[in-house]
Parts: sequence; structure tokens; C-alpha cells
Amino acid sequence: MSPPTLPARDLVLILIICLVWSGNFIAASFGMQHFSPFLFMAARFAILLLILLPFLRPPPPGQWGRLIGVCLLIGALHFSLIFWALSRSADISSVAVVQQTYIPMAVILAMFLMKERVGWKTLAATLLAFLGVLIVGFDPLVLGQVDVLAITLASALFQALGSIYQRGIRGVGVLNFQAWTAVVALPVLVVASLLTEQGQFETLATARWESWASVVYSAVLASIVGHGLFFYLVQRHPVSSIMPYLQLTPVLAVVFGVIIWGDQPGARLLIGGSLVILGILLITLRARQRLS
Repeated sequence: MSPPTLPARDLVLILIICLVWSGNFIAASFGMQHFSPFLFMAARFAILLLILLPFLRPPPPGQWGRLIGVCLLIGALHFSLIFWALSRSADISSVAVVQQTYIPMAVILAMFLMKERVGWKTLAATLLAFLGVLIVGFDPLVLGQVDVLAITLASALFQALGSIYQRGIRGVGVLNFQAWTAVVALPVLVVASLLTEQGQFETLATARWESWASVVYSAVLASIVGHGLFFYLVQRHPVSSIMPYLQLTPVLAVVFGVIIWGDQPGARLLIGGSLVILGILLITLRARQRLS
């Protein structure tokens, strides 16, 4: 049996997620021209906590372990590693694309860990889109940055695990979840910055408005809007129904990287991006057929 289809409203929400997440790669790269990676993330979650502190509420009994685990996986581990990878990479496009390996990771992990049933057509479309991701991303530039590749893949694994376990959280609202993510991740990131980075106070004091704007974008749009909408969707749909559509994110990130950052991915963008869009289109047409 195939997983439930997504209504048009939720498809629009997924498009918003893809737009703000792909834009976050650009914002982060701008921000880390001034901030170090862990300091950037600590500032991001400090702003997020200040905004969402009024929404902070204790979770229902029995939810503490899962909530803290997901917050650590996504808020501390995934974000720390992906921003570390961006700070070391020669371009944005390759990191944005390789990061999307979390989508097939999440679909496969959901099958084994959450016992979700994935229809073969959904799985085939997911693999087709992922093939497009590979064509876009696995070129000499990516393979020439083995450290960045390893860091990004580790980040993808933590994001995949966090994504599938979000579905089991009950009685925690979207904004409350975001607030707890900041509470859990912030001390981890502060300690990581103090242990591995230097000059934090000077960096904060000399940051220009453009650098702070990238931090605010990351906190408000990427976290509150993007991850908030994702949390909302995984509470209502199987992870395997949502993940294939999110493979539009690397295509948009590559396009933004070319237009804004000056990346030059070449013909692989056209070939791989077309396969990603084709995979998403097949899933969408499949959904419409079942709704008609």
C-alpha cells in the first residue's frame, strides 16, 4: 500500500520549506564570512530562544526523552556539522546537494525503524530524484573535498534520524518544539565554540548589519518558518510521503548559488536538476490519480 497523498495546501507548505531552506545556504555563507560556524549557530539559537521563550512549555509525560533526542540530533549535531561544512567548502552548491542524501536516508530509516510502508512507485520516484542529486553533486569539486563530503554526510544522517523521530512527538506545538530546540542546542553550541573557536566577543562586537541579517534569516525563516512547517507536516503525514518533495531544495540552492554566490556547476545542474524535478512530478501525478 502506498502512503497517504498530500493535499494541495501541504504541497504549498513544502514549497515554502524548500525556498527558505535553500536560501539559508546563501545566508549562512554570507554570515560565516564574519562569524565562525559554532558562534553563528549559537547566535542563531539565542535569537530563536528570545523570540519563542513565551511559547516554551513542558512536554507531556513520556515525551521528554524523544523531544531532547530530536533537539540534539537536529539542533546541535545536524546544524553544527552542516555549517562547519559550509565554512570549509569552496562552493555552496556541492554542500547543498550532498546534504540532500538525508532524504533517501530518512525514507529508508523510516521503513526499518518506524515500520512505515512505502509504495514501490514512491520509492522508485525517490530514487530517481536522488539519482539527479548525485549527478548534480558528485563531481570532481565534491570528491576533491573529502573532509567536506564526510562532514556533510554525517550531518545528513543526524538530520534523517531527527526527521523520522519527530513524527513520534505528541502534545508539543510547533513553536514550543522550536523553543525547546533552542534550549537544548544553545549550551552545546556555546561549549563547542568556546572549545574550538577564538575571538567570540570581538566577532560579536564588530559584526555589521549584513552579518546579523544572515543570522536573523537563519533563525526566523529557516528555523521558525522552515523547520516549524516541517514539524507540522511530519505530525500529519508519514515521513516517506514528505521527503521526496524536499529534493527540490538542492535544485533551488544550486540556482541561488549560481545567481547570488557565483557558483559555476555547469551542465550537471541541467541534467541532475531535471531528474530531481521529474521524480517530484511523478510523485505529484501519482497523488492526483489517487485523489481523482
